[in-house]
Formats: sequence, structure tokens, C-alpha cells
Amino acid sequence: MFSNLVVAITGAGSGIGRALAIELARRGARLALSDVSEQSLAKTVELLPVATSSRSYLLDVSSRDAMFRHADEVASDFGQVDFVINNAGTSVLASVEHATIEEFEKVIGINLWGVIYGTKAFLPKMLARRQGCIVNISSVFGLVATPCSAAYTISKFGVRGLTETLWQELEGTGVRAVLVHPGGINTNISNVPKAEHETDFERRLLDANKRQMTTTPEQCAREIVAGLLRGDKRLLVGNGARSLQWIARLFPDSYGALVRRKLGV
Repeated sequence: MFSNLVVAITGAGSGIGRALAIELARRGARLALSDVSEQSLAKTVELLPVATSSRSYLLDVSSRDAMFRHADEVASDFGQVDFVINNAGTSVLASVEHATIEEFEKVIGINLWGVIYGTKAFLPKMLARRQGCIVNISSVFGLVATPCSAAYTISKFGVRGLTETLWQELEGTGVRAVLVHPGGINTNISNVPKAEHETDFERRLLDANKRQMTTTPEQCAREIVAGLLRGDKRLLVGNGARSLQWIARLFPDSYGALVRRKLGV
């Protein structure tokens, strides 16, 4: 399925993005890899199989102009774009009371606006060819909310809303959208920047969240690729993803108590 297809991956310098790059390279994909860190991106390229066709792009996904330029560059360099995986993300662990407006803006700028910009920049090129796939990385926090994750949760629920809207709008166009809800993946996002006004409550939540991050990025990438091969629209991958989906559906008004009990807070 992926042989000689062009796949653009944001946030490819680490975690799920790096693992997806390696997994897709093994399957013959041609890769347009972007990240905000040039050093991390170079390390990903080093890990790719020999003879992989790839290009690297330094990119801040929260910049609208940069993202639209990036889409044009990828189309020019490769001639087409078959998959775009809007993966770049960040977080901050802070309660609504303690989080600063700047922390909200940074997380939402990367996690939500970055996905909106990536979708808007690449979608017209796919619609013109009547083929392509937009893969948006949400989170289990796009299914449920937890304490001290408001900025992250807002962004991931937003990614979910955007992608589920695309499901309806793209019918019959030849282009599809896929929504990914990773669970506890052991990535760099577990080492989130320290909140400006961190308290003992935030520190306890950070420790609790880290204990849930048991799935490797490599396993997550394999599950995502398997779901893309099956043609699934929603992918629940990693530790806790499926159970949290059912908890949210069965106990929509009271799941918070169950989540806090699992976290031990």
C-alpha cells in the first residue's frame, strides 16, 4: 500500500512521528519529514533504512505561513502528497487555575492550530487529485478529560471534532480522513515542560500520568499502520485507549471519578 507513496509527517523528530517514519520507510514510502528540532530530525533520518527516499524540513506547525509554505515545498519536491500525518504535539500539566494564558496558547497553537493548518494546506492538493489521506493524531484525552490537562484536552477534542467533520464532508471525494487516539505512549511528551505555577497537585498528576505510559512508540506506529491498511476511520492504539473510550460512552457524566481512581489522585 505504501510503496512509492509520499507521506508527510510532522513532529518526526521523536516519539510516534519518528517511529512512523521508520515503519513506513520499511514499507517503501517516500518521506517528507518535518520537526521544530533540526538535531532530532537528523537523528530520525539516520535511523531510516538504507536507500529510503526522504527529505527533511525545519517546521513550526503553529505558524500558518510556515505550514502553507511547507505543503507547497513538499508538493514541489515530491510531485504529489498521498498521506499527511499531523502528528506534532506538546503539552503542559497545569490546572485551569494555575495554567497561564501563554501556556494555553502554546499548546493549542501546536496541537490544534497545527493540525488545522496542516489539513487546510494539504487538503486542496489531495482533492484536486481525488485521492489522499489526512491522518490527524488526537489522544485518549480527545475522548475523556482529566485533571491538569485542560489545554491539552481542549486541543485534542478539537482535533477529534475537525476529523469527524471531515468524515462527512469528504464522502465521494476520493480523499479520506483518519482519527488516531493514542493511549499511554512512552514518548517525549511525558517529559512535558514544567508549568510556570506548578504545585504538588500538578506533580502528583505528572507522576500518575507517567505510570500509564507503557506502550512503546514502535508498537503504536505498527498499530497505526495496521489500521491504515484496514481502512479504519478511528484508531484506538496504546495502553488504555479502548477502555477509556468505553468508559466515556457508558458513563459520560461520571467517568471522571473512575479516571481519578485509576490515576490514584
